[in-house]
Formats: sequence, C-alpha cells, structure tokens
Amino acid sequence: MPNADRFYIGGKWVAPTTPATADLIDPSTEQEIGRVALGGSEDIDRAVAAARGAFDAFSETSVAERAALLERVIDVYRARSADIADALMAEMGAPAGLAHTAQVGAGLGQFASALDTLKNFAFEETRGTTRIRHEPIGVCGLITPWNWPPLLIAAKVGPALAAGCTMVLKPSELAPLNAVIIAEVLHEAGVPAGVFNLVHGDGPTAGAALSAHPGVDMVSFTGSTRAGIEVARSAAPTVKRVAQELGGKSANIMLDDADFATVIPRDLGDVVANSGQSCNAGARWLVPRSRLDDVVAHAKAAAEAIVVGPPDQDGVTIGPLVSQAAYDKVQLLLEGAVANGATIVAGGPGRPDGLDTGFFVRPTVLADVTNDMAIAREEIFGPVITITTYDDEDEAVRLANDTDYGLAGFVSSADPERARAIARRMRTGMVHVNGAGLDFAGAFGGYKQSGNGREYADFGLREFLEVKSVFGYSA
Repeated sequence: MPNADRFYIGGKWVAPTTPATADLIDPSTEQEIGRVALGGSEDIDRAVAAARGAFDAFSETSVAERAALLERVIDVYRARSADIADALMAEMGAPAGLAHTAQVGAGLGQFASALDTLKNFAFEETRGTTRIRHEPIGVCGLITPWNWPPLLIAAKVGPALAAGCTMVLKPSELAPLNAVIIAEVLHEAGVPAGVFNLVHGDGPTAGAALSAHPGVDMVSFTGSTRAGIEVARSAAPTVKRVAQELGGKSANIMLDDADFATVIPRDLGDVVANSGQSCNAGARWLVPRSRLDDVVAHAKAAAEAIVVGPPDQDGVTIGPLVSQAAYDKVQLLLEGAVANGATIVAGGPGRPDGLDTGFFVRPTVLADVTNDMAIAREEIFGPVITITTYDDEDEAVRLANDTDYGLAGFVSSADPERARAIARRMRTGMVHVNGAGLDFAGAFGGYKQSGNGREYADFGLREFLEVKSVFGYSA
C-alpha cells in the first residue's frame, strides 16, 4: 500500500513544507491504516509554480504527441489497476467486485474517452475570414472527492492533458492512496515534469489556496454544493473559470405501466451500489399512489436481499460508508424522517446485524415521505431510498422538479415515448430512461445547485479550452 506523506511536484516526490497530517481510517474496521500529509499554501505555491513553468512547452505539443501520451497513460493504468483497486478497498471500503470492476474501470473509461475525443476534436476552424482556435486555458486546479476517485480524477486529468493544460490535483484527504498510484501511473507514462502535480490536503486549507491562487487559470471541482460555493468565492477575485459538479437529489419517476418486479430491484441496486455514495443516485422514488402496495412489497424484498459487509468478504453487495461523519449524518436523517412520519419498509437506523464495528448502514427504504421532509430535500449519500406518491403525471413532474438540485433524473415506463416525454420535462442535466446507465459519450453535469459546466467527451474537453478568434486570417 502506498503512503500519502509526500507530494508529487515538478516530476518528483517531495516532502511537505509543514508537518501537519491526518489519520487514514479503514471504514470497515475503524482502524488507522496510515496518515496523509495536509498541504498548505506554500505547497500549493510550489505546485502551481511547477505547473506554470511547464505550461508553455506542453501547450505547444501536437495532438499526435498528446494522443501518444494518453495511450501510454492507459497502458500503465491497466497494469496498475489491481493496485488502485486494493487501495480503494482499504481507504473507502469498496467491495472487491466493485473496486476491481466499476471503480477502476470507470477511470480507465475516462482516459480512453479523453483519447478518443482528442483524436476527433477540431481545434481550429475557419468561419468566413476568421480563424477560430481552441487553445489550452492554462494552469488548472483540480479538486476531487472520495466516492468515485479514479473516475473523477481521470475525468479531469484526461481532458486537461488532451487540451494541453498543466495542472495541480488536490484529491480528498479521506481517500488519497489511489491518487498516489495514479500519480505514479502518470510519471511512468512519461507525463513531462510539472505538467501534473499532486498536493494532498483538506478543503479549507489546500483547496482554498488552490482555488484562490492567482497562478491558476481554471478550477474544476467535484463535491458538495456547500464546498462548491466556497470554491467559487475563493476563485471570484481572480475571475478564473470555475467548473463545478456538485450535489444531487435525483428523482426516479416510475409510471403506472412500469414492470415493478423488474424496475424496482434494478433501480434499488443502482442506488445502493457504492453504499449509496453517488451524487447522481436516483434515491427519491416517485410512484403512483394506486401502485404503492406493489412498490413497497418489491422494494422490501430487494432491500433485504442486499448483503452488507467487509470489502474482502465473499458475496458482499455493499461496504461501509467512508467515515464516522458520513455514518452519523445518515443516522440523523433516518431518525428525523421516522420522527416526522416516514414509515420504515426495510432497514432503518443502526448497523446491520452482526456488524458492530465499521461505518456500515442498513439498506433502507422509507415510505410515506413527503417533499417537505429533510430526507426528501437533503443529499443523503447512503443506501437509503424514499418513496413519495403522486396521483398523475403532472404531479410527478412537479414533485421531481421541486428541489434545489438538478443533477440527474430517472423515469421508467413500458412505453418508451411516454418515458421520453417525462424526461423532456425534468429540470436536470441528465435523465436515465428505463434503466439506461451512464454513457461517457454524453455530458455529465447538472442544473441549478448541482453545478455548472459539463464533463465527459468533448463537453469535458471544452471546459479546459479558451476560444480565440483571429480576424482577417484569410482573404
């Protein structure tokens, strides 16, 4: 297992300028597995200076050179995928199956998407007598969370490399070990010194310093809406670009003609995957009042079939939450919901039977939830589903859109066109129709307080590019 006690700056592993550290805790055992260095403003200064010094040369590399670099990154990433998965099992409690497939695979998919986008992107075009150029924006500050680390790191690092940008990554201090391995991947692949830099630290210190730094031209942030607001505030005085993918409270509208015996186990499994720690989880179920009994029966059976346990235990479906704070938040929301009239269909507060240690949560389904309850309005980030009833499609859409967020939406119907019509009315950046999964060729991002900007494919690449018009380029 790697250590997170040094930073990668200017192509070398260097000691922090200050001795501040935090414990790394295995969430399935609650035992310390290491320590992470907490960088400060001086460390950020060093990393930004390295990125600034590398920008002129890297920004002038050709598409072919950057494509060859990404191909090498992909090859080395594949070779280190088992190491990345092992780190995820230890630092975030991801079950072995999830860590070695979905978690690691999502990171690989993003690097591959960046390569494909780079090869097919038109960096220059002529409009009349004007030449339009797409140029790298400059030095980028990348701030990523702990819940899907390889995916979220690769979704920023991949397009930044493709664009010709240089960067400083600050991963979550809760799960930094996988980022160390990815830094080793980039080093082995031959990313030039200073192009990629890694500084560990917390948000209020290292994150704020990176967001506010005058040498940073753009910040790409994924995390909570609360933290995203602080990033935007820090960045505002230097008028840098800020791309944000923030929180979500995604509604799942099940229409009355849906096959609940199929839809409910499928959608419940999607929500609880990664222990419910996904910003786009469709955990707010809106179901026809006339079909409530069917929904409850199927949801109870599906939830009780979920196996919770340590990441290396055979047959485990989901692992623990990432931290004590995450566990405590879910417990408070569950207790508050029950106190306000929600009915426990499955699960409920407390740990699953036989799991007295670790931040494990019972897969929970709550019925009789109304849209004014905190559990229907706040992001839970746990394996918890709420059921709210509606009487007609207009009410379903109104309830779905009655939220401060707008990241994702879900709709299921036996009639695809009926589902598509509902999708068009949902005020979200993404809608999943009849169980469709994410597509890396699409755009990832949301409306309202779920952020601004988009990731994936050419949508993500454009976030790292400036547009220049050269007037009078041709006669």
